[in-house]
Amino acid sequence: GDGHVIHYRKLKDYEMVACTSVDTFAQGRKIYARNYQVCYIPNVVIQRAKSRLGERKYNLLFNNCEHFATWCKTGVSDSRQIRDFLPLTTKIKTENLSQSLKQAFKGANRNDSTKLLNKALADIKVVWDDTQPQYKHSLQEINTWEQVAMKALNNNREDLARAALARKLNYKKRAQELKLRLEHLASMTETLLLNKVESS
Repeated sequence: GDGHVIHYRKLKDYEMVACTSVDTFAQGRKIYARNYQVCYIPNVVIQRAKSRLGERKYNLLFNNCEHFATWCKTGVSDSRQIRDFLPLTTKIKTENLSQSLKQAFKGANRNDSTKLLNKALADIKVVWDDTQPQYKHSLQEINTWEQVAMKALNNNREDLARAALARKLNYKKRAQELKLRLEHLASMTETLLLNKVESS
């Protein structure tokens, strides 16, 4: 390219999509290029990246640097780092997180604090893995019942269409609740990871 990179840049109090020099982007580290089997041509990738300049919607689990780069290249917002970070684990109740989080930020010694932070992160992984499939299922059901309602209307069955739309609304409400839960988990994870870095 022309020696510049568009990326999510960490500023003092927030992250923002910005155009910087390659040196500023690298910060002395080696840069690795990722190859995509299917992606846009370079000019389109650049235009997509420029369209989000100034954006301040960074989120560790939903909209991080890799999400942004993958979206620019393929149109799909995805992060292999996050998928690898969230392993399959057993189910745990959300309320069990609060005590771990409270303990993690108390004035314990460094070793104990690190253990508590790791425990809190592990708890979050468990809840995330239980919640995300439910969220995806709810989104699929919203689309399914929308199609059912349309088919019912085409067959002049308003009664079935109303019933289908009612099911759709139930799943939509459920999806909104699950999305808020995931966003809360993402926020907690980011806070814990930042605290972990600062305490290391």
